Amino acid sequence: MSRMLHNEYFLLILRLTVASVFIFAGIEKIADPSSFSVSIDNYRLFPDFSINMVAIFLPWLEVFAGILMLFGISVKETALVFNFLLILFIAIVISALARGLNIDCGCFGTAAAQKVGLTKIIENILLLSAGILLQINGSSKLSVKE
Repeated sequence: MSRMLHNEYFLLILRLTVASVFIFAGIEKIADPSSFSVSIDNYRLFPDFSINMVAIFLPWLEVFAGILMLFGISVKETALVFNFLLILFIAIVISALARGLNIDCGCFGTAAAQKVGLTKIIENILLLSAGILLQINGSSKLSVKE
């Protein structure tokens, strides 16, 4: 098992998967920032003045970091950004569940209306696990810096 976790092809698949998820999610949110801001507001965690800033900044961060990851640029550092975001996303979904909110997560903008729930937490934990492996091991296969 340990050999597989350090296998450069396995790490490449993880890198491309995580990058694709974040790029897709970011692009979907960029395409409809007003809907994404409504999704953020539904969590009832952020002050009103910050919602539009988050709705504009977060998707661009996801796309930019996703592109860096896709091309293998600063993989460990980019994985740290992803991991921070994923921990935040997991905490926010858990918070919504604990407060009994039955809302769309807003994870992929309007592309896939997914409710907050255990499934979303598990998905994010799996992505976080991939991110942790990338943060620890990096991934230089097919990297523009190879």
